[in-house]
Amino acid sequence: MNLTRVFLVAVVAGLVSACPSATLASDDGASDRGAALLGPFKKNLKAALQQGMMDGIPTAITVCKDEAPALAAEYSVGGVVMGRTSHRLRNPSNTAPLWVNAVVEGYLEPDSDRQPAVTRLDNGRWGYVEPIATQPVCLACHGEPLAPDVAETIAAEYPDDQATGFKVGDLRGVFWVEFPGEQTASPGSSNGG
Repeated sequence: MNLTRVFLVAVVAGLVSACPSATLASDDGASDRGAALLGPFKKNLKAALQQGMMDGIPTAITVCKDEAPALAAEYSVGGVVMGRTSHRLRNPSNTAPLWVNAVVEGYLEPDSDRQPAVTRLDNGRWGYVEPIATQPVCLACHGEPLAPDVAETIAAEYPDDQATGFKVGDLRGVFWVEFPGEQTASPGSSNGG
């Protein structure tokens, strides 16, 4: 992975204070916290997609369009913001913050190991990203060729779709979460009355 290139993208964007595509040596538990914050979102999205697939792939497409953003919003509370994105978007409302794009670019490098990444952001917040690898089941909606009813549903729901033509193992996208750093008492403050 070309860390210099990713670092320069992040610095030019003025959004991060450390290389976004590598876990920082001292991340104050941010990596574990990011993974824990994403856990319920990923679990519930997977369950919704599995249910949608049982009702047919066009239904699963609707689940992705309607339920995925609703789940992300449900878990984006208390200063936490999360979502999904990709370098080839299906839904333009899945555009992520610039710091996430720098991590995605790193994942696209030929020698990338695509490990989860944690980033310290300039504003005292942390960012955490997990890659989504294309699995065989993903090809029904993201592979090529698509079944006619699937292609028709995607064209109707996403007229500017860019998210087909993937192969098993390709980077399909990422889950991301941004959250506040742990709050500590400032010097001279008291915890009592």
